[in-house]
Amino acid sequence: MTTATSRHSDRRISPVFLGITAVMAVTGWAVWTDFASSPGLAVFLFVTSAWVVSLCLHEYAHARTALHGGDITIGAKGYLTLNPLKYTHALLSIVLPVLFVIMGGIGLPGGAVFIERGRIKGRWKHSVISAAGPLTNALFAVVCTAPFWLGALDGVPPVFRFALAFLALLQLTAAILNFLPVPGLDGYGVIEPWLSYKIRRQVEPYAPFGLLAVFGVLFIPEVNHAFFDAIDAILRGLGVGQAETYCGQDFYRFWTERNPVCASIVSQ
Repeated sequence: MTTATSRHSDRRISPVFLGITAVMAVTGWAVWTDFASSPGLAVFLFVTSAWVVSLCLHEYAHARTALHGGDITIGAKGYLTLNPLKYTHALLSIVLPVLFVIMGGIGLPGGAVFIERGRIKGRWKHSVISAAGPLTNALFAVVCTAPFWLGALDGVPPVFRFALAFLALLQLTAAILNFLPVPGLDGYGVIEPWLSYKIRRQVEPYAPFGLLAVFGVLFIPEVNHAFFDAIDAILRGLGVGQAETYCGQDFYRFWTERNPVCASIVSQ
């Protein structure tokens, strides 16, 4: 029998998540105050920890909407604690997304909470559960860009501004890629309940390869340029310039040679 005490423990925020959030806060303060001797390292730690926090929130959004949709087993699985170690595939949800950010500066969609779909009745509920994750990334991007579209950049240090711009780019890429109606991604999960049983059975074997197919297509130069042109256009609409996201990635990759343009902006 489930008791009130066990339900409370199932939803208590994990010390692991609190630790990651603390790293984000401390390194964000270091970037803001220019306290660190190496601003690039501080930006790297700040953006990476903030990215992991957003991945945890992405998974939490799936789990929380599933709980309200009817899957009462979510709490016992630990998904409501925001602990990334509780995910079904921590490698897919945490490790690989971080590696893709480090290597290519692109937000790899996460998604590894096991939801017992049979407990959830109603096609709209299934669609909302799938949409909740990428919508969280989109909301995170809006928060990151708030100083830009609110015109509240006075007093914001350049390096911190660059870090926010790059973090917003990661959130947007994750949201857009995850909303693609490709099997294995959340976008397909949104439309899947509305497809016929025959189509769903035909598509099901391809789900494990959907993400790989998307990244394979992104390696096509024309597609890659069009995708990032669209991301840049959205960011410009939110008041973020291309130079700011570029410099954010430049500082993030602290192990590479610093672009002189970005360094000169900081020194002004």
